[in-house]
Amino acid sequence: MTASTGRIAATVGPRTRRIVYGCPTPEQVADELRAITVIDRAHLVMLAERKLIAADEAAALLRHIDRLRADGFGPLLELDTPRGLYLAYEEHLIAVLGIDVGGRLHTGRSRNDLKATITAMQARTELHALLAELIRLQSVLLGRARAHRDVVMPVHTHFQAALPVTFGYYLTGLALAIGRDIRAVRQAADELRRCPMGSGAAAGSALPIDPARVAALLGFDEPARHALDAVASRDVALRALAAAAGAALTVSRLAADLQLWSTAEFGFVVFPDRLVGGSSAMPQKRNAFLLEHLKAKAGVVVGAYTAAAAITRGTPFTNSIEVGTEAVAATWPGLRAALDCAELAQSIVLGARPVPPRMLAGAEHGFVGATALANRLVADGVPFRAAHHLVGDAVRRATGRGATRLSEQDLPAGLAGTGHSMAALVADQRYGGGPGDFDGGFTAAYEDLAEHTRWYATARDRQRTAGRELTAAVSGIVERAGRR
Repeated sequence: MTASTGRIAATVGPRTRRIVYGCPTPEQVADELRAITVIDRAHLVMLAERKLIAADEAAALLRHIDRLRADGFGPLLELDTPRGLYLAYEEHLIAVLGIDVGGRLHTGRSRNDLKATITAMQARTELHALLAELIRLQSVLLGRARAHRDVVMPVHTHFQAALPVTFGYYLTGLALAIGRDIRAVRQAADELRRCPMGSGAAAGSALPIDPARVAALLGFDEPARHALDAVASRDVALRALAAAAGAALTVSRLAADLQLWSTAEFGFVVFPDRLVGGSSAMPQKRNAFLLEHLKAKAGVVVGAYTAAAAITRGTPFTNSIEVGTEAVAATWPGLRAALDCAELAQSIVLGARPVPPRMLAGAEHGFVGATALANRLVADGVPFRAAHHLVGDAVRRATGRGATRLSEQDLPAGLAGTGHSMAALVADQRYGGGPGDFDGGFTAAYEDLAEHTRWYATARDRQRTAGRELTAAVSGIVERAGRR
């Protein structure tokens, strides 16, 4: 490959090149070229339809590009790339097809809008993959919630036993939280509906291109509304990372609870052997180590967002290597860590088994029914503060004699003989979204899941339809050229 671009007659040395462009593996080179050539195919269809290049020239380029794709880009995997992979690829096309054909591919575009489009398409792919796994996680949480809707346990505040709930109620709450995280990821994906192609270097093109046609062939809803914004902005990547971080943080909180509840001291939850590890030195250990991975993955996602935001801060609002290359490079590990988080959490939730006797004992010995008992007095006309005092005094008397639960002799007048089993007290908490109204919260979460599932199916089908339309458009140009 020649080092000259016309204006620039030399290029950086090997050491600088390694720092700037890295040392991609053949697989990474092929992946990047695959993304470039998807866009090339749509761009060439548009150029031919707009008669900006001759149909036979477009057909020759499309045929050769498709051969490269079918061969896994073999001829390009070992190319010298002193000015980056894209220009080395373009030089290859020119070498094979001649300047009069290969030199026409870049008509009406820039590396800037090409790179922004590659980023948008990759972000779309990553977000759709993450959405699929988060939707599965929400489904798993709801499935386990329904199975354990009657398993009574204490919920804690400030790490102290507080109120009686059920394990199914807890999992439903997590499903609702994940549902909001899914919605945030969806919103980030929706921001990718505009295609940067056609924006050129920063100000569009003087040629009569049709960006809407390229956008449709690539599965976007519409072209960019403003060329400078399209090539300057990578805020969609930051928004994607922020949404992914929200989901990972929710999962990390689930992991923190399960880690505590699976200790021998609690014994609320057990995991099968396939989800725990042993110790090289301590024979008795069953370490729920996967939960530590879950919590750590959340840190990776947050770190990726922090890195991308820090790199973007203070950059000019135009095409910028800091934003388009360096900040974007920090995005992908973060999104993939969030994907790992969602997949791993599914296995953990499916494998976690509550221990109902231990959970019930934790509720009974923690006096967690005290608030419900006070509210029974309130229902009989006792002011809440007075009821709070009466029940608190009953708890004090019980603990004073070493008891870990209230008995009939401890209860204040008005509560004796009313029955205060944990199941009954849970059933009392049926207002304000409490565990006594399990069906209300569960139905809301399930409807949320159904909506997310429909959205994802529509988005997936749109991409498949665009792919078929692009294939048909390319085939039409090649076939018509062959008949001439």
